[in-house]
Order: sequence, then structure tokens, then C-alpha cells
Amino acid sequence: MIDVLVSVGILVILFGGIYMIYFSVLDVIANLELRAAATSVLNKEVEVIRNMRYEDVGTVGGVPTGLIPQTKTTNFDNAQFSIKTIIRNIDDPFDGVVGGSPNDTAPADYKLVEMEIDCVSCQKFVPLIFTTTVAPKSLESATNDGSLFINVFDAGGVGVDEAVVRVTNNIVAPTIDLTDATNVNGVLQLVGVPTSTQSYRIEVSKAGYSSERTYALGDPENPNPSKPDATVAAQTVTSISFVIDRLSTLNLISSGFRCEAIPDVGFSVAGNKIIGTGPDVLKFSTTTATNAQGLKILNGVEWDTYSILMTDSSYDIYGTTPFVPITINPSSTVDLRFTLVPTDPRALLVTVKDAVTGAAVSNATVGISSGVFSDSAVTGRVVYKDSDWSSGQYSNTSGVIDVDGVPGSIRLAVNASGTYDTGVASWLESETVDFGSVSTTYYEVTWSPASQPVSTGSESLRLQIATNNDNATWDYVGPDGTAGAYYTVSRTDISAGQSSKRYLRYKVYLSTEDENETPSLNDIDFKFGGVCVPTAQTVFQDLSLGTYDITVDASGYTQGTSTVSVSGNWQTAEILLSQ
Repeated sequence: MIDVLVSVGILVILFGGIYMIYFSVLDVIANLELRAAATSVLNKEVEVIRNMRYEDVGTVGGVPTGLIPQTKTTNFDNAQFSIKTIIRNIDDPFDGVVGGSPNDTAPADYKLVEMEIDCVSCQKFVPLIFTTTVAPKSLESATNDGSLFINVFDAGGVGVDEAVVRVTNNIVAPTIDLTDATNVNGVLQLVGVPTSTQSYRIEVSKAGYSSERTYALGDPENPNPSKPDATVAAQTVTSISFVIDRLSTLNLISSGFRCEAIPDVGFSVAGNKIIGTGPDVLKFSTTTATNAQGLKILNGVEWDTYSILMTDSSYDIYGTTPFVPITINPSSTVDLRFTLVPTDPRALLVTVKDAVTGAAVSNATVGISSGVFSDSAVTGRVVYKDSDWSSGQYSNTSGVIDVDGVPGSIRLAVNASGTYDTGVASWLESETVDFGSVSTTYYEVTWSPASQPVSTGSESLRLQIATNNDNATWDYVGPDGTAGAYYTVSRTDISAGQSSKRYLRYKVYLSTEDENETPSLNDIDFKFGGVCVPTAQTVFQDLSLGTYDITVDASGYTQGTSTVSVSGNWQTAEILLSQ
């Protein structure tokens, strides 16, 4: 049986190979026949050109203009072929070149004909390209035509090869509509172009690249274009340059401090490049909105510097990461996060930067004052607050905790005798707080009231904290990182051992030594920073109208000062710090 199976396997391999070779030979024969047919078609087209007048050798709508279609299809030997023809006047350097020394006043020395044929109905056919030259019988004579040289560069000033160039002109007769490509140096030279004033429309593009074009003067949408349609004058060279480069992607993200998505936020996006002046006409501007996940992906974005403004009046911008306006380089993907807070009238956004580099300055203390009012904040740090545990807004409890008797407060529950149990520590475990990132940094915990009734005991309110990245392992510890320690003083540093964790829970312990008094917790704050907290920005809200003094202090920098007038609902101030 084994011998039979081995023999059958060998036969399958053998005949399988013969089968593959057989059909490969058939494919080769069929392809040779198709190429022979395509060659015959091209030879026929060349014979047609040889029997034409020299003046008629050109393409319909092309330069030089003539009788030959730029594209056509033909059937031959049961196959359908498409033929693309490009004919160009060539300025041979033998007698000088146009604009050179000597200047060739008749630069159209001869014509270069290129034909590309492809089989429309074939799967594996490789297109054939045939090139020939056509020269006049007699010597060239002076011409009143001009030349149009088109240069295409990328953002770095390097020529872009194979850029698609379309030139149209509906004013001249016959009209011109030709499409060609730049050479390896990013140049397309058209010689023997009919003269025309500001009527040559030029459009430049390439797959995966941005595009650029000329515009007609007096268009209602762009009356004074920066790059008007080109003029070609007799016996002169019109040289015009375009800059295109690879496209990029811009991801707009709208979220809160803990990276929670804020959906359906409207934005306006505008680039700096203009295509017209007086009035300025932007090359790119749009209005859009993030989706239900707080994300809007803008594909095909041209390299430029973009200003992005929020158009949603429901939120104030706490900051952006990175700063706006934002510069997008070619072939890049950029995430721009807007960190938002619910709108509050008369808000002030303060941004702190290095005066030399423009880099963000984190952990800077920003103070504002006006008359008797003063407030301060630290850049890169915000607060998460819990202030309501009623209706089961917690994870677990020892059962002798009251969260509904006094709304917004955690207290000991009253026993059957109407008093509080003494000498027993009761507890409440919070719900999980998701801070959105494993790179979260925790700074301090604060609660109120900060002190409890003296009769309840010196440590009647205690706290432990647990953090992790799996949202499952809850090991509650105190300041020294052990399970037997507790936080007992409000406004305590919690950075050691807790940072670089995404999820947090806290456990509140209440006890009393007085059966008639209970400790209580009205709210608890966690100061933190993370990827969704702007590192160098902070917002002050609900300000009164008026002028405010701003002072900024940061390690390694001299103090920065400024003033700002709060005269509306949204103000911004930028403070530059020097070292």
C-alpha cells in the first residue's frame, strides 16, 4: 500500500508539472501572437504617419496640433487594442535652443512620435512602446509660436518625475487639450505652442500627491489668482513652476482629560496656502465634525500649516496636543487631540512655551489676579472629582455606610437605637476610575471636609488607594505602599508607587469614638496628568469681565508676566519663558 501511495504521489507530481508546463507554453504562444498582432497595428499607424503632410503630424487638441487622435481603439486578429499617441516638437541643440545662446527662433526642428499600445481584453499583455521621429523635407523657417516649459518640484525642491500635466486652451483654434508627463528632472517642455494671452490652463497631479493648477483671471470665486492661466508669446519661452508632494493624514480627536471620547464636535480646518489675493482665497478650508468615537480622519491632506478652530459652543478648549496651528509634513500621519471641558462663560486659555524653541513648558505654575480675585493652576495637571455616591454609585460597602441620607456625602449609618456604632471601621469601595492611559501620573489626593469632628477621633476618616492596568487586581495600600497604611491627611502626595497605572479605585474607612457624631466625606479629588492632559496649557473659567495679570513660574526659567483683557466668553494668552 505504501509503495502504491508513493507511486501515485510521484505520478501526480510528474503529470502536474507536465500540466503546468503545457499551459505555460500555451500562454507564451498566445502572448507572442498578441505581441505580433500589436506590432502589426503599430506598423500600420506608422505608415499612416509617413504618408501625412508634415503639418498634419500632430494630435487632436495637442501641441503640435494635427489629425492623429491622442487615444483610439482598434480591433485586429480577434483582439481589441488601445493606442495612446504623444507627439512633441523637439528643439535640437545643433542650431541652438530657444532662449539659449545662440537663440533658436525656430525651435521646432522635428517631431518626436511615441505610441503606446495595450490589449484591452488581455490579462497578461505587456504594453509595447514605439518611438520614431518625423522631420520636414525643407529647412525650418522662423515661427511666431512660443514655448511653454513646465517645472514640477516637491516640497524639498526636487523635481517630480512622471507628474501628470494637463494643458488646455479653448481660445486658440484648433483648441488644445493635451495630457503628458514630466521627465526625470520634473520638466515638461512644449515647443511650437500657439500664442495666447492668459488662457493656457495648466493642471499638475500625481497619484498619492497633492495637485496644483492655474486659474482664470476674474473668476467670481478667485478674481485675482496667485498663479493665473499662462501666456505664450511669439518666439519666447514661458516657464512656470508647480510644487506638489506626497499627501498626509490628519486625525482629529476630541476627548476629555481621561481620554474619554467626546462625540460629534464640530471643527473648521484651514491651511495657510492661498491661491488668490485681494481677497485672500485659501487653497484648503473645510468644516467637519468628529464621529461617535470622537475621531475624524482627514485623508489626502497637503503639506501645509493648518489652523483648526472648534465650532461647537458646548465645549471650551482646555488645550491641544500638539499646539495649533499645526505643521503637517509630506507623507506623514499626525494626531491632533482637542481636550475639552464643558463650556463656561468668560474662559481664559493660557499656553506656556519656551521663548527660544517654542516647545511646551510643563509643570509651570500659572497665576491670574484681578483686584481681590486670584487663582492658580499647574500646566499638565488636572483634577478628577467624585462628589456623589448615592443610588449605588460605588463598587462595594461594608453595609453600615449611608450614602443617601445626605445627598453627596458618605457617612456612618445610624443604628437601631438612633446612634452610631463606635470602635468599628466601616468602609466604602469606589467604582473604577479609568484615567485612559497607562502613562497616567498621579500627584495628590484631596478631600473635604479636610478635618472631622474632634469627638469622632484623630483618624476617623482614612483612605487607601489601588491602581492597576488590568482593571481586576485591587491591592489597597497607604502612603508607604503597604496594606497596613492609610492616608489620613488631605492633600497628600500619591505619586510614589501609583503612577503609570490606568485604573484607580479608593477605599474610604469611617469610624467614630462618639456615638452621637459621624465623620463624613463630601468630595474627593485626584490630581493627575496623562496623554490627554495638555502639558503646557490650562484654562480658567467663569471669570468676571476685566483685565487680569498673569504670572508664570517654571523650574529653569525666569518668571513670565503678561496681562489679558477678558471681554468675551473666550480669550487666549500665550506666555513665552526665557531661561
